[in-house]
Amino acid sequence: MFKRIELRDTAYERRIFQQRMITSLLIFFLVAATLIFRYVNLQVFQHDRFVTESNRNRIHTLPVAPRRGLVYDRNGKLLAENQPSYSLAVTVERSEDLDELLVDLQQLFDIDSRSITKFRQRLRRRTPYQAVPLKFRLDDDEISRFAVNKYRLDGVEIKAQLVRHYPMGEELGHVIGYVGRINQREQEKLFADNQQRVNYAATEHIGKTGLEHFYEPTLHGTVGSQYVETNAHGRVLRVLQQVNPVPGRDLKLSLDAELQSNVHQLMQGKRGSVVVLEVKTGDVLAMVSTPAFDPNPFVTGISREAYALLRDSIDLPLFNRSLQGQYPPGSTIKPIIALAGLHHNVVTEATTINDPGWYQLPNDPRYHRDWKRGGHGSRVDLFTAIVESCDTYFYDLAFKLGIDRIHSFAADFGLGEKTGIDSSSERSGLLPSRVWKRATRQKPWFPGETLNVGIGQGYMLATPLQLAAATAQLAANGVYRPPRFARASNYLIDRDVRRGNEEYLPAQLAEVKSEYWQSIHRAMRAVMHSRDGTAAAAGRGSSYEMAGKTGTAQVIGIAQGEEYDEEAIAERQRDHALFVGFAPYQSPKVALAVIVENGGSGSSAAAPIARQVFDWVMQNDEGEHNEPAPAKSAMPVYANASTPAIRAMAPQQAIGG
Repeated sequence: MFKRIELRDTAYERRIFQQRMITSLLIFFLVAATLIFRYVNLQVFQHDRFVTESNRNRIHTLPVAPRRGLVYDRNGKLLAENQPSYSLAVTVERSEDLDELLVDLQQLFDIDSRSITKFRQRLRRRTPYQAVPLKFRLDDDEISRFAVNKYRLDGVEIKAQLVRHYPMGEELGHVIGYVGRINQREQEKLFADNQQRVNYAATEHIGKTGLEHFYEPTLHGTVGSQYVETNAHGRVLRVLQQVNPVPGRDLKLSLDAELQSNVHQLMQGKRGSVVVLEVKTGDVLAMVSTPAFDPNPFVTGISREAYALLRDSIDLPLFNRSLQGQYPPGSTIKPIIALAGLHHNVVTEATTINDPGWYQLPNDPRYHRDWKRGGHGSRVDLFTAIVESCDTYFYDLAFKLGIDRIHSFAADFGLGEKTGIDSSSERSGLLPSRVWKRATRQKPWFPGETLNVGIGQGYMLATPLQLAAATAQLAANGVYRPPRFARASNYLIDRDVRRGNEEYLPAQLAEVKSEYWQSIHRAMRAVMHSRDGTAAAAGRGSSYEMAGKTGTAQVIGIAQGEEYDEEAIAERQRDHALFVGFAPYQSPKVALAVIVENGGSGSSAAAPIARQVFDWVMQNDEGEHNEPAPAKSAMPVYANASTPAIRAMAPQQAIGG
């Protein structure tokens, strides 16, 4: 009989099934619990965090550029303004293929490779979703072209912005300077300061030269911001919040735009400079350097060809002669040398010399020639020496004074150091001394070099601004008032400048007797109004009195025994013509310096320009400082060397000086 065998162990299988079910349920509940915990964690505990991150994906902060401050002259005339302009801008995040897009834009808007390179440089300092300008100053045709092709130019838009404009063009190019696009070097400097990096996040231009550069922190303003909502393509849907930028502060200058324009016209066709200062304040009324340049093309980028013409011009139109030109002052230094001689009791008003037309040092065979062949006579006093610009007298006076006293005295008139004007491009000139020569030339000082300094030649150099400032100080009996462009501006003085920005009277000049100042002033008046004055022709017929001094600075040396022949010398090797002066004589209102490069004689080239400037100032003066000049018949007669008066004789044109 067969035995029954069980093939399945149902009890065992049931037990295994139960174990597996329990395990599966445990895993299920564990996974479910994990998911529920994660869900609760995300939706409850981390809700705020993910809402913020979500908003960041659709809400962006965009910088808003501040309006640059305006610049006005003393009468409220606008000198630097902001004009609306349209530019082509690209937002990288909204473009699928930037390289391909740029190729299309180059063909469509005729954009050169240089502009593309600068565009890529600007991309490095942008913020996310910030539109970066590619081309500035779009015309109507380009705007229409964009409108037709807009559908295929993702990420490209036309933005309205304010662009700097200078209404007076080249007439104020050197003074106001210009703004230009921020370059790589400037960008690195801004990025080094986190605060500056933020403040210039939306700014494309920065002050490059002139007052635009010096007052950049004042004119720029403070950046603002916009919180905007964008869609998935990066397009701005709405502005959620805006923090308005703080506009730059406006700048009011001491310049008189009308005077500046008139002086610029007087200097047309000439190379040189004119600086006009207000004696009682130090305000710069006009500062002209010619030839000049129009700053407007530099704002949005001057072409290479146009810039090359300016850069390579033999006339140096980009060179600011008023602040950077360093010239031998020539005979314009003689009133200061004469005042030093009186102060140190080296000479008196009655001291005379014999002038044969040359001067010779003891035991020295060299002849130091006077500009006037044959000399100025046998009894030349201090008054005559200034009026007729007698070189021989000042050779002798300089030798007696010595270079140490000359250097100390001239330094108190600001020669050899920066004036402290609100500009970052001023040069200091050169007032030579024993110490300077030993340090720079490794040689001792020679007596013959002192003679050259006595007539404003040799190593001595000065800028037109320095000469104008020294003349204003001479007119004010030694009181120094630092020149300035900005009215009531608390600007910082360069560390190289020792004089500060407040008026003061140097200790040595405070000790100069009042009669000595008057003596020098009378002689400078006679330069303009006496028969023998070197600027008599320029002073003739004026209804007011003025004081001045002509000067002529050699450009090339003349060998011993040879005579200067202007006609035989190339135009650019002829002497520079100079003039310094102040007016009106009784109560000085303005002081000026005029330099005409290679103009020849100061009396014929520079003094007439100064006369026209003085005429304009006197005609436009309100009258508080202008006293009527006495009739010519009432002028005192020059009696002798000790009589402080002007020789009242029929005027005739003089030469030299």
